[in-house]
Amino acid sequence: MIRLNRIYTKAGDQGHTRLVGGQKVRKDSTRIDCFGTVDELSSILGLARTTLMLAGVPEGAKELAEVIRRIQNELFNLGSDLATLPADRHPKQPVIEERHVVALEIDLDRWNDSLPELRSFILPGGGMVAAYLHLARTVCRRAERCAVALAAEETIGEWSIPYLNRLSDTLFVMSRHASRLYGEAEPLWEPEKT
Repeated sequence: MIRLNRIYTKAGDQGHTRLVGGQKVRKDSTRIDCFGTVDELSSILGLARTTLMLAGVPEGAKELAEVIRRIQNELFNLGSDLATLPADRHPKQPVIEERHVVALEIDLDRWNDSLPELRSFILPGGGMVAAYLHLARTVCRRAERCAVALAAEETIGEWSIPYLNRLSDTLFVMSRHASRLYGEAEPLWEPEKT
C-alpha cells in the first residue's frame, strides 16, 4: 500500500534521499539518476498520450494510447525496482520480467510490418505525437545508458536493460506509426542538403 500524505519532508535539502529500503544516498548517485531518468521518460510518454487523445483521435489512436499507458505502468515497475536494492526487494514487488520485453517485441513487430520501408534516417518530428515519441526514444536511450552504468556498479533486475533497449526501438516504430495515423509526413535526413 502506498500512502503519500506529505509531499515534502525537507530531508533532501542537503542533497540526499532514501531508497525504498531506507538507505540514505546522494541525489547524484547512479541509481538515483537511473530511476529519475525512467521517471522523466514516463512523463514524456504522458505528454504523448495526452496529445494523442486531444488530436482528433483517428482510427488506431486509442489503441496506441492504451499501449503507452501500459508502458507507463511498466516504467513505474522499473523505477520501483531500480529504487530498491536487491536485498530489500519485497517478494510481491513488481519488476520488469521477460514477458514485458516480449510484449514490446509483439507491438513493435506488428506496427513495423505495416510501415513503409525506410531508405533514410528520420528527423524527429512528423507531427506532435510522433515528436513526443521521438523525444521519449532519446530519453529511453539515456535511461538505458544509466542502467548499464548502474549494472557495472551494483546488481539490478535481470530484464531492466533488455526492456529499455527494446522500448527505445518500440518508441521509434510508435513514432512512425503515429505519423501515419495522423497523415503526417516523416521528415527524412537529407545529408546532401546540409
